[in-house]
Amino acid sequence: MTEVRLGKTGIVTPKNAFGALPIQRISFEEADKIIMAAYESGITFYDTARFYTDSEQKLGASLVDRGLRDKVFIASKTMCNNTDEFWAHLEKSLADLKTDYLDLYQFHNPAFCPKPGDGTGLYEAMLEAKAQGKIRHIGITNHRLQVAREAIESDLYETLQFPFCYLSGSQELELVQMCKEHDMGFIAMKAMSGGLITRADVAYAFMDQYDNVLPIWGVQKLEEINEFIECGKNPPAMTDEIRAFIDAEREELSGDFCRGCGYCMPCPAEIKINDCARMSLMIRRAPIDTYMSKEFQAEMDKIENCIQCGQCKEKCPYSLDTPSLLKKNLMDYREQVRIMGK
Repeated sequence: MTEVRLGKTGIVTPKNAFGALPIQRISFEEADKIIMAAYESGITFYDTARFYTDSEQKLGASLVDRGLRDKVFIASKTMCNNTDEFWAHLEKSLADLKTDYLDLYQFHNPAFCPKPGDGTGLYEAMLEAKAQGKIRHIGITNHRLQVAREAIESDLYETLQFPFCYLSGSQELELVQMCKEHDMGFIAMKAMSGGLITRADVAYAFMDQYDNVLPIWGVQKLEEINEFIECGKNPPAMTDEIRAFIDAEREELSGDFCRGCGYCMPCPAEIKINDCARMSLMIRRAPIDTYMSKEFQAEMDKIENCIQCGQCKEKCPYSLDTPSLLKKNLMDYREQVRIMGK
């Protein structure tokens, strides 16, 4: 497999990394099969978060219980707002992962860039945790370009985790270059754009062009991890066919679309915004019958209960007009339901 060095952390790991968000949706037994398939293929970097319900427990059960802790790198994240939460989150993560240290601990999508002396004490807490040996490297994740740029330029962080895929634009490419110049590891989240990207070979070929980028693939099925394992063993070349495919994808998905990040949630009207606001795209890019069930129809109908509070629009890191996007998706979805006689 191609290897990536995560900047000044000195961590060297195969270009394939494991994103543990989706395994919170499956059983411990199913998760174990996927995690062990990843490990046995040579994948050594595993990214999780306190926010991902039981995914830390699943990684701990699969990797640490088998005595593999010193053979892998484990990264987690905290969405803490104060130092008390920081320490509570860290201790809980360490307990669930069954380890006494994290290779990388990241601030999880903060609205600002924590720095020493900013009054929050958050960065100082990171330094103290590192001094205690509970974390080895300090990172930050974000969806905001301004925060990401500030984090890079501060030279306080060893890694940046940011959405990056073949749908990304020049601003994201600039972040990749900035990280390289600052010897900062770049971890690519949303490498499959939350399910909108459907070809693993194309996604991998795009990532393979950037020697300082580590993509984390979020998987919840064995066949999904197997696709990336195969890409790692036999890296697909960036052919004219793949370039043409990417160009067509960029044209189709240009403009405003929901990435499904979920930072708009929860919704006071109980609308599953991160599913419903991207339904128009999903029914065109996945087996449509999956989304025609009575359960999905009921979820889409909840859009009519929107109270126009504006919270989702305020929280959206991509500045989307989410209420309008939801209405457009509902109209499109109902037309598909009508056509299919559902």
